[in-house]
Amino acid sequence: MVAHAYDFWLFDLDGTLVDVDPDYADAVFEQVGDRLGRSFSEREVEVLWHGLSGERTPQLREWGIDPDAFWAALHEAEDPEARAAATYLHDDADFVADLDRPVGLVTHCQEYLVDPVLDQLDIRDWFDTVVSCTHDTGWKPDPAPVHLAMTDLGVESNAEGVLAGDGPNDIGAAWNAGLDGVHVERHDPYRRGRCVLGDYRVQSLDELRAKRQAASD
Repeated sequence: MVAHAYDFWLFDLDGTLVDVDPDYADAVFEQVGDRLGRSFSEREVEVLWHGLSGERTPQLREWGIDPDAFWAALHEAEDPEARAAATYLHDDADFVADLDRPVGLVTHCQEYLVDPVLDQLDIRDWFDTVVSCTHDTGWKPDPAPVHLAMTDLGVESNAEGVLAGDGPNDIGAAWNAGLDGVHVERHDPYRRGRCVLGDYRVQSLDELRAKRQAASD
């Protein structure tokens, strides 16, 4: 596979291109726990923050946590500026900046959190469109937000596209939208408890760069 094999690229944000200092996530979940009247173990924070088990709502229900109450508490606890300050780019994220074709972002991260992160990291100009999933647009693996990003990009219906993300919901959204899916494994599968399938599975976006044939070839 090479970077230029596709007419357009879509990416997930959190866990794929950026991540946050673990101390920030711990502080947020401490506040969420105070609001819900329960504490969260280190493992629970890891699973919910990174979506290691896939869709978070079923996982919340399995643990006896009301999803609506959880999401309301999480959004109240999150501070956009603090989150932006705690967010860092993965070393291989500049792969996106080097692409010379339409590029979009499709993220579960809400707009009020995405905007400060993009500005803080100075990467807003990497993307031709940014779609934050909502109840109206749908949530990955629903293909609706992916289709919205494609419409914003103005790509042709027969264009070859790909979505890269770090979780099963990203691959599901790609396949449901008729795109190829690249799983970027940021977590040991043993920590995740499962292996995420994809058209391509990589540990670094650098693996997707075009390889030039040696002159001797």
